[in-house]
Amino acid sequence: MYKKKNIKRLFDTNPTLYNLLQDAKSMREAREQITAYVSDRIRFINREGQRLQPLEWHLQNQSLQALRKLLSLRSERVVKYSLLNLLWQLAHGMEDTYPEDLSDGFFEEMIHLFKGLRGKSGIYSEESYPEFADLTGRDASIVRSAKLDKMADKLLFRMDQYPTGMDEEIVLIRDKNKRRILKYFGASEEDWTDSQWHLDHVITNADVLGSIITLKTEEKEAIKKASKVKIPFGITPYYASLMDQAPHRRRDHAVRAQVIPPMSYVDAMAKNKDQSSTSLDFMLESDTSPIELITRRYPMIVILKPFNTCSQICVYCQRNWEIDDVLCAEAMASREKLDAAIKWITKHPAIREVLVTGGDPLVMRNEDIDYILDRLSRVRHVERIRIGSRTPVVLPQRITDDLMEIIKRYHKPGRRGISLITHFEHPYEVTPESMEAVQKFKRCGISVYNQAVFTVENSRRSEMVALRRVLRLIGVEPYYTFNTKGKEETKAYRVPLARLRQEIKEEARLTPGLMRTDEPVYNVPGLGKNYLRALQHHSLLTVLPDGRRVYEFHPWEKHLSMANTFVDIDVSIYDYLKELKRRGENIEDYRTIWYYY
Repeated sequence: MYKKKNIKRLFDTNPTLYNLLQDAKSMREAREQITAYVSDRIRFINREGQRLQPLEWHLQNQSLQALRKLLSLRSERVVKYSLLNLLWQLAHGMEDTYPEDLSDGFFEEMIHLFKGLRGKSGIYSEESYPEFADLTGRDASIVRSAKLDKMADKLLFRMDQYPTGMDEEIVLIRDKNKRRILKYFGASEEDWTDSQWHLDHVITNADVLGSIITLKTEEKEAIKKASKVKIPFGITPYYASLMDQAPHRRRDHAVRAQVIPPMSYVDAMAKNKDQSSTSLDFMLESDTSPIELITRRYPMIVILKPFNTCSQICVYCQRNWEIDDVLCAEAMASREKLDAAIKWITKHPAIREVLVTGGDPLVMRNEDIDYILDRLSRVRHVERIRIGSRTPVVLPQRITDDLMEIIKRYHKPGRRGISLITHFEHPYEVTPESMEAVQKFKRCGISVYNQAVFTVENSRRSEMVALRRVLRLIGVEPYYTFNTKGKEETKAYRVPLARLRQEIKEEARLTPGLMRTDEPVYNVPGLGKNYLRALQHHSLLTVLPDGRRVYEFHPWEKHLSMANTFVDIDVSIYDYLKELKRRGENIEDYRTIWYYY
């Protein structure tokens, strides 16, 4: 019954398309008729005499172009699925042929598209034309300024809903958490400032974590199963202190989700582990590794991975397939392998930057860090060494004066720069301790940048803006925001691409330029970063019966050399909005998301 209701809603939205589908005697004729309809509509709205509101005109034109792509024969060949065929079946009431996974999400996608085709999106229906547009000079400026105040106030109000670890109230809560953890371990305040103590007491099971904070039943079960099937799990005592004792996740949702795996993740990881390790290599690093420890996707920079573990394990880590266990004893590469990798770099003078990552290289011993930086500094053509580390977030005590003495020795302005690339995910992770760790780098003249992953845990309205604001205040520059990778095991974290594009246009754009220096990207397996700001970097191919969009991502070098594109299935916008609603959001606040193609 619900399908009939949705079908009626769909075709009531655009009776013309319904009639074209009904009247066509074949699929070929239907394609010709709808293609002609789209062309006619584009010509119609571009006639000089039309008086459509400019923004609604743009959205209508965009919707028409989207439909043209969705119904193209090329899209059908690439995806091996025909959206036109499904619309044909719906228009003719061919119930026996409907796909089993035909969902509400599909109908919502198509209904919004059909509305857009007619210039009836409704986005601007409650918007009056700005008063200042009819004024000039100082009068216009005053009215415009008042409107900007309202926009800013709304954004600031939303940002203030997300507490940071810098807030006085939260600092006091974390101090209580710290004392509770120290009591559990029988440790002292002096121990808390010692990074080695934290490394020696990394929490690796549900029983210990459950003695420090209250765990929900599903959290306990997921952690226990992860241990049973040998999926790495570990949390530093410091990071555990960032979690609220109560399990409601109202404030610490992003912190808990970062390290406590959902059962869907554990089950998928266990299944893949039973197959081959490369099945988990979503980014196809094995195909871009010319020598052990090296990954190269771009002309002038390479990744060096000397250490394949961390002080704690992030659930959706890109390299979780390589990590055997938290702080695994065999994680450090041998000097022989390191020397071979660095020798390889010396033979490729085009390489000007080296990103030392892992794993987390700042968990290595000081002497190993010194050795690597020393060897890289001897490569004349290396102009910058980046250090990729989440240590300032999960173990700021590790950023000691001794460590900084080593690192700053190799930072030579005008000759060679050192940069830190870190990974704050949420304002709740930012603390006075992490700020001090960042400032130690800054005092040495070393820039600190942040790469965030856009997940369901930080994607609510203004949540990412709140992160960028506090990062700037502690001295971190937003660098990249990654769309969550399409790995099956982390589907619970994924956010539709349209939401990231919406966030950039409707929230980040309201802030000062230096707060929004990050670039939204999709990391294409085997190829590298695809910039999402512009449509020339990706194409919408189709909408599947379950409401998921299918995109084709273009390689970064597409105007320079031949390369493959990458096709990926996104998550359903409808399902994502349902999850936001479950978390207390008013999904009407996200109503424009459907029109980010």
